[in-house]
Amino acid sequence: MNRREFLAGSISSLAALTSDGRALAARKVHTVTGPVLPSELGMTLIHEHILVDFAGADQIRPGRYDPEEVIRLALPRLEQVKKLGCRTFVDCTPAYLGRDVRLLARLAQASGLRMVTNTGYYGGGQDAKFVPQEARGLAPEKLAARWIAEYEKGIDGSGIRPGFIKTAVGNTPLSPLDARLIRAAALTHKATGLIIASHTPTGRAALEQLEILRSEAVSGEAFIWVHAQNEPDSTLRHRAAELGAWVEIDGMRENNWERRVGQVEDMAARGLLGRVLVSADAGWYHVGEPGGGNSLPYDLVFTKFLPEIRRLLGEKAVRQLIVENPARALEGSRQ
Repeated sequence: MNRREFLAGSISSLAALTSDGRALAARKVHTVTGPVLPSELGMTLIHEHILVDFAGADQIRPGRYDPEEVIRLALPRLEQVKKLGCRTFVDCTPAYLGRDVRLLARLAQASGLRMVTNTGYYGGGQDAKFVPQEARGLAPEKLAARWIAEYEKGIDGSGIRPGFIKTAVGNTPLSPLDARLIRAAALTHKATGLIIASHTPTGRAALEQLEILRSEAVSGEAFIWVHAQNEPDSTLRHRAAELGAWVEIDGMRENNWERRVGQVEDMAARGLLGRVLVSADAGWYHVGEPGGGNSLPYDLVFTKFLPEIRRLLGEKAVRQLIVENPARALEGSRQ
């Protein structure tokens, strides 16, 4: 048996352990301070960032920022959203883009928020700047083996396990590397049950990824279309949701949150609110800029967006968007 066959067999065995009903009724979500039941997550910001380093995978190294400075700046904003009702904060910064799970654990303990981190690599372009050079030619099975190991053993010797898979693609047609990343994410999902959150620039790219997942026998329910609000054709959001995908409306700012409300209203009008996730996609400490640059608070979802949803669609819709849907997504798909 060669190495490829061994890896494929290992992934199949792991998938078998998790696919037989997957015992998902009791499945827990891994946070940076330990596993919790989905019912314990409460109000959840599904896509935020504490810190991002855009230097590139081959330039990132320890010591590029002061963790104490990051904590001093980030903690008040985390405490602010906790006072507004937030209980779980999902950090979407991936490996080689500034992921620091020990920093997240310290912030979780200091703020009292549950925090969730990720495994995976961030593609999204021909230059593959955020994928390590030595990983750019790897087969999906070998990429998946790395991510499965982080789930089983913890990240970077910390013992902290990822709660989801984060990746990214560019425009269609997907580059060969982006396609391999999505196949690797599918294999990782089958072995671990972790949902796949993919930074996706267009609806066509979302549908292409869903087709790759289908070819790997992975349900659309295992996929979050991140930044779906940027697609001008609303019918593509409808189509992705009808295929089972989670459609994430994020990037909320003072000058656009009302448009986000309209996009959520549109999904609700078509009976698709149960496939919608919302978040600000705010923060972040920008490594390399003095004082971390100009970061944004996370509160807009609670102070403006949700009150308007409550007025238009009612309290049930608010709870579905900020409590029930994130819990279902992070729990993992039932296949």
